[in-house]
Amino acid sequence: MPVQYKDYYETLGVPRGANNDEIKKAFRKLARQYHPDVAKDKKKAEEKFKEVNEAYEVLGDPAKRRKYDELGANWKSGADFRPPPGWEGFPGGQTFRGRGGGGQEYEFHFGGTGFSDFFEQMFGSRMRGSDGGFSRPTGFEEEEFVERGRDIEGDIMVTLEEAMRGSVRSVNVRHTIGRSVKTETHQVKIPPGVTEGQKLRLAGRGEAGTGGGAAGDLYLRVRLARHPDFEVEDHNLIYEAELAPWEAVLGTNLSVPTLDGRVNIKIPPGTQNGQKLRVRGRGLPQRDGTHGDLIVVTQIAVPEKVTAAEQKLWEQLARESRFNPRN
Repeated sequence: MPVQYKDYYETLGVPRGANNDEIKKAFRKLARQYHPDVAKDKKKAEEKFKEVNEAYEVLGDPAKRRKYDELGANWKSGADFRPPPGWEGFPGGQTFRGRGGGGQEYEFHFGGTGFSDFFEQMFGSRMRGSDGGFSRPTGFEEEEFVERGRDIEGDIMVTLEEAMRGSVRSVNVRHTIGRSVKTETHQVKIPPGVTEGQKLRLAGRGEAGTGGGAAGDLYLRVRLARHPDFEVEDHNLIYEAELAPWEAVLGTNLSVPTLDGRVNIKIPPGTQNGQKLRVRGRGLPQRDGTHGDLIVVTQIAVPEKVTAAEQKLWEQLARESRFNPRN
């Protein structure tokens, strides 16, 4: 079944030859613009935020970007898409197809996970089975054997705010067996402190068993949405803080964001580029009830242009300073 092709470069507003820094900068700008916590039209912003996140999920990952670029420039935004030759074995798709024990074809499709059909087909998870495949033996009557249904895996986009506080999400699963179509809506509880790759289990919501066998389970694998301000490392949040040279030399007080509002931190005199300052307990929650930390990584920024007066001050500093970084 064809899906609508997604032009991720167009979504981020960057050319196909953009480097990693340009892609990251474009993502951060758009993610700040459409973040649901700051946008006035929250519903519209939420959809745009998901689109931007999905684009960065692919273009910000070298392996996914290479695979995506193999599609070439012939695919146009909005066109119906079918995977080209060579993509059949790529592990992807939140639409699952196979053949049950009675020979009936079945299909499972997810909705409400935060990812488009295009992403799901190209980069999603897949069904798990004890035989590692999608097909089952045919030519036997179902009543001749009892077999548990297979587990199904899908991906679910979880924002850092949801990982911080927890939430409940509605996820649709459409089952197509032969000509019969059934859609179920499940309320998925996302507990505080979920981590990248963690699987949320919905018991008995997978493929139906055969011959009276039990149904399989549904697993939703957590993909943490990219955030314009933070990277995630375990349960810690990483924030890059830009400092002027004089702030690094003289020290300063700096207001930095957290997921629970801003906090003031002290930048000590003589702070070095790339130095890490730890704010304890301002990260994501952990299973034992504690929180990870906020780690502020300093980046010393140098002005690209200076006025004539500033030029003289820098020259005076160069004459009078005894500092030599090469000694």
